[in-house]
Amino acid sequence: MTMQEGQTKYSRFAVYYLPEQPALAEFGARWLGYDCATGALRVAPEIAGLPLPLSTITAKPRRYGFHATVMAPFHLADDRLRGNLETTFATLCAALQAPVLDALEVSRLGRFLALTALGDDTQLRAVAGQVVRGLNGFRAPLGPEDLHRRTPANATPRQQELLQTYGYLYVEEAYRFHITLTGRLGRDDILQVQDVLSRELAPLVPRPFTVGALVLVGEDERGYFHLLRRVELKPC
Repeated sequence: MTMQEGQTKYSRFAVYYLPEQPALAEFGARWLGYDCATGALRVAPEIAGLPLPLSTITAKPRRYGFHATVMAPFHLADDRLRGNLETTFATLCAALQAPVLDALEVSRLGRFLALTALGDDTQLRAVAGQVVRGLNGFRAPLGPEDLHRRTPANATPRQQELLQTYGYLYVEEAYRFHITLTGRLGRDDILQVQDVLSRELAPLVPRPFTVGALVLVGEDERGYFHLLRRVELKPC
């Protein structure tokens, strides 16, 4: 089933990394039930050992697709055009060198699971920082209510600075590459799902793991994200 975009007006934009390895990308799209590269809803795989229905496990991350966020979703500033955003994105990314990681592993991040980086991620953090800084001028500033909602009660001065500057806390030195796999899970459930995912994903993740391209995505009126433009990074 394909979600037809037609003359979709995207409410927000973001920069993602979408896994380029066919087997990994296929598993991720079927696991989540949605492929943002094609805009297609996908049939869930039959996987033994899960403590909950897969549709329940993946309900929250489904509409975002199988991805790692590089620049979090943002509204376009009133004086900025989507075409200029796409052009700037393409020019910026074409000049960046593709980061290489040792591998990815299934990790617990609080109460959800994600594929996270193994090894030195300094180069990857640098690339993410350049993208966020390079495109930040296209982002509409957060209003007072959004700033208040996104500011933790115990926010440090640095966190407040990042939020004011970039509209998001987890950037610059706070950035952590992760490909979200589940929504929030209970303690026992998360251990079971982690075991299942580690088994399923181990043969699909290459070593080393290259982040070879970045994509610009847009959020449609239903809250689903769609690939708008893919740009290859400079090979190592």
